[in-house]
Amino acid sequence: MDDHISETIGRPDLVTLDDGLVCLRFETMKVVSALAAVRHLLRTGAVRPGDTLLDSSSGIYAYGLALACHRFGLRCHIVGSTTIDRTLRVQLAVLGATLEQMEPCADLKLDQSRRVRRVKEVLHANPGYHWMRQYHDSIHYLGYRAVADLIAKEVGPGDLTLVGGVGSGASTGALATFLREYSPTTALVGVQPFGSVTFGSEGVVDPEIIIAGIGSSIPFGNVDHSLYDTVHWTGFEAALAGSVDLLRRHAVFAGLSTGAAYLAARWEHARAPERQVVFVAADSGHRYVDSVFARHAEAPAVEDLAPLEVGALSELAMPWSRMEWRRGGAPPRAVHEGAG
Repeated sequence: MDDHISETIGRPDLVTLDDGLVCLRFETMKVVSALAAVRHLLRTGAVRPGDTLLDSSSGIYAYGLALACHRFGLRCHIVGSTTIDRTLRVQLAVLGATLEQMEPCADLKLDQSRRVRRVKEVLHANPGYHWMRQYHDSIHYLGYRAVADLIAKEVGPGDLTLVGGVGSGASTGALATFLREYSPTTALVGVQPFGSVTFGSEGVVDPEIIIAGIGSSIPFGNVDHSLYDTVHWTGFEAALAGSVDLLRRHAVFAGLSTGAAYLAARWEHARAPERQVVFVAADSGHRYVDSVFARHAEAPAVEDLAPLEVGALSELAMPWSRMEWRRGGAPPRAVHEGAG
């Protein structure tokens, strides 16, 4: 029996969709990394009960950190993206978290840079706050060891391919690292939106991009590019197709990044059907009801979509591209200043 709801929410489910295709479904994935990180900070004395934890978030990390602070008696201050919806705002308020939400902005790159600037201002005014640095501090890897153990136990031995939105780099990077302790042949496939610097697609503009949380306009220290074997870039239309098909075919109601990961996972499974393919469903689809699922009639059939296979970043093109990354290094604009 759990002693706090955060433990329950952070426990994922493994659901077999087709032979060899498995969904790792979270209600809210970032609870896993936030709980483990805060527990580590308390155990090492880096923070104490009553302290204030601060970070920037596009949504699900804010909820995860608020729950962790509630669990351990800490205060929570979030500088939030313009994409945070009313449902989450109300929950954060009731949980006792302070939310500073950016003004509406059509440009998510500008939204992200404004959040980073505001975090630094808050830290300057409140030097006693602890900045969680979800994008840069490797303590956010810690919570995923138990999840990797679960995958290894339930999916079993054999060749495995893990597919997931890259985002901060913590979830896919940690899971692949820990799974390779069980099986060194584990392949990692990262999923990105166009317009993100993380894997060099900043020059390709998607006018409808709203895949919050898996792309970035700034370098992230938690992204270890040398862990990734393959990268898929998906535009809104392709991710929409994946999200709608996942719900229609398998009754899994999940976010837009999950739709993109599902689309990539289907493709990877078709290429290598002898491998088990596990894709990450990071959160539910509730905040995408109006922007994605209400547009289900517009979604193309996933069978009609195929990625453009590219050999260089200069060849990337909408609506979907795929490249063998071969555990290479970071593109120049994705190198974090703290790397190394």
